[in-house]
Amino acid sequence: MLRYTKTAMLLHWLIALLIVCAFALGLTMVDIHGFTPTKLHYYSWHKWLGCTVFGLACVRLLWRLWHPAPPYPVAMGQLQQKAATGLHGLMYFLIFAVPLSGYFYSLAAGVPVVYLGLFPLPVLIDPNPEWKPILKQVHYALNMILAGGVGLHVLAALKHQFIDRDNLFKRILP
Repeated sequence: MLRYTKTAMLLHWLIALLIVCAFALGLTMVDIHGFTPTKLHYYSWHKWLGCTVFGLACVRLLWRLWHPAPPYPVAMGQLQQKAATGLHGLMYFLIFAVPLSGYFYSLAAGVPVVYLGLFPLPVLIDPNPEWKPILKQVHYALNMILAGGVGLHVLAALKHQFIDRDNLFKRILP
């Protein structure tokens, strides 16, 4: 059985963990009423997680270009292969689009992003009260699509592990 490289496995699971943390933190922080120090900390941590996901996604994409994924099992039908390829493509797009939409939302709101409180990211757009609500909705919608994609990805992995028993899931396990 062909497997992903150890680097690909590490990047996969680390990005997955960070996305889950950022998503949970994002849902928690928006439910905090008012402007509190806790809410401010959560927003900063959420942004730092997003920046980290974006950076790791860049590394992951470069790694993937030189280390392609193992081929699907021969027994896996063409429709399933196309669905899997499509879902993987969508998720790759989203691991870039979600952090970028959050970054531009912050800038439109007039809040610069300072990674880890140490490294200010470039301010690519001026504060824009017209774009702020649009970018907020884009960021939210992309997150919901990503959450649905992750759910489908997990369900497909479980199907392959427990119904098909084709060892496909083991390719990404360390």
